[in-house]
Amino acid sequence: MLASLTIRDVVLIERLGLGFRKGLCVLTGETGAGKSILLDALGLALGARADSGLVRHGADQASVTAEFDLSGDHPALAILREQGLDPEERLVVRRTVSADGRSRAWVNDQAVGVGLLKRLGEELVEVHGQFDTHGLLNPQTHRGVLDAYAGLSGHAAQVAAAHRAWRQVEDARANAAAEIARARSEEEYLRHAVAELDALAPKAGEEEELAETRAVLMHREKLVDALNAAYGELSGDRGVERALSSAIRTLSRIADKAAGKLDPVIAALDRAATEAGEAIAGLQAVSSDVDMDPQALEKLEERLFALRAAARKHGVDVDALAPLRKDMADRLLLIEDQGDLLARLAREAEVARDAYRKAAESLSRERQQAAGRLDAAVATELAPLKLEKAKFRTLVEPLADESDWTASGMDRVAFQVATNPGSPPGALNKIASGGELARFMLALKVVLAQTSTVGTLVFDEVDTGIGGAVAAAVGERLKTLGQGLQVLVVTHSPQVAARGSIHLKVQKSVKGEQVTTGVVELDGDDRREEIARMLSGATVTAEARAAADSLIAGRG
Repeated sequence: MLASLTIRDVVLIERLGLGFRKGLCVLTGETGAGKSILLDALGLALGARADSGLVRHGADQASVTAEFDLSGDHPALAILREQGLDPEERLVVRRTVSADGRSRAWVNDQAVGVGLLKRLGEELVEVHGQFDTHGLLNPQTHRGVLDAYAGLSGHAAQVAAAHRAWRQVEDARANAAAEIARARSEEEYLRHAVAELDALAPKAGEEEELAETRAVLMHREKLVDALNAAYGELSGDRGVERALSSAIRTLSRIADKAAGKLDPVIAALDRAATEAGEAIAGLQAVSSDVDMDPQALEKLEERLFALRAAARKHGVDVDALAPLRKDMADRLLLIEDQGDLLARLAREAEVARDAYRKAAESLSRERQQAAGRLDAAVATELAPLKLEKAKFRTLVEPLADESDWTASGMDRVAFQVATNPGSPPGALNKIASGGELARFMLALKVVLAQTSTVGTLVFDEVDTGIGGAVAAAVGERLKTLGQGLQVLVVTHSPQVAARGSIHLKVQKSVKGEQVTTGVVELDGDDRREEIARMLSGATVTAEARAAADSLIAGRG
């Protein structure tokens, strides 16, 4: 629900702040007073096209801020979450337009794109009249509106789930068929490649291991010489191991005469002897590894180069050859198992399609029945609105082509009207004139009042071309809507104005050479005077005031 509207420097409005409540709010005023400016300002806040012509003469920019109170499950909150914005029950949208036409937008003080404002606006406000419209005039919404009216949302959700299940199986079937076709076209290549890789038998980490061993073997002679020289120094007749052993024996013979002072020395020599022995053993082991077949380097390089050539051939790293071989083998298995796989998926797809079709056909039958009830309900509302010759029809048209079936079902739903007897029905916004269109929307909204998630309805001059009893009927229906929703109506009809629970008068004032538009809330005598003016014109008579009293009391 719209809670407030703050306007700065928009056309003739310099500064204006308005508060709104639930119910029927009527906006009246003389022609040219600026009622349309208020709607333009609200539209700007809700994502309408920005125009530098909206900026008041002499001002740098125009600014409009609209605040809305939202229920905890309002669709606008889901949009905010989707965009990563913190959802709050008080939603504040703000839009500015500079004199050079540049526009900026905010939602709860966070800068956003105008597209988001427009999406939010479609969930917050519906405007009906002779100007820009959306909501019920968009055929894409009609199926959902009918489902909500008839309480079919749960059934529609089941159809959507069945459609998803069917499409998932069909996608799996299509993907499998495409993969099999691709594998079949490559079967000869795959068998040859798998045979080559089987013969090569690559292992993970093998390239690094081979490269390290190759580096050692390439310096074999130098390593052997150095190892032999080191071994000769550490062992043999003059080696360190022999010397350490001799020193330990010599000191051990006289250790008991040194009062324990030689014990640490002997222990250190013993450790040194042990370490020397381990070092000599290590030299022998390394020497054994290096002093191998002279042909080993050639064999190792052949293996390494074969692995790298295979990797280049397949465009992968050497370590990826083994996984590549498994993937190719799996694709060959797929070819061999293709008959069983495709047959199974085809059976699953047929079962899923049949489940969807049965659910969708059942939903279509319920929609057909609901369409008749909706048409009858709207027809009841049309006659008092001076549209007794018009006919409203909810078209539920089966979609014969399976490619047109969607998660919403197997039919197309569209609201159509025929304004004259004998004329074919057509789309609402293409058949009805501005005044008729607003009254059609009013009739629909009265019938659908309990199903809409949009909390604020705006009717711009819904009373165009009518008066008397018809205008009174329009007023009564707007009042009925206002009992459950917030309804704003721009009107020139005293019968409509008298039904409002809130009455705002739009008026011009002159300060020097400057003309500005303002808004005042009327009640009591001021309200009676305004309705009397609407009845009699420039000169308000006693009879007009009496008639105004009668209208306000509900007797007119």
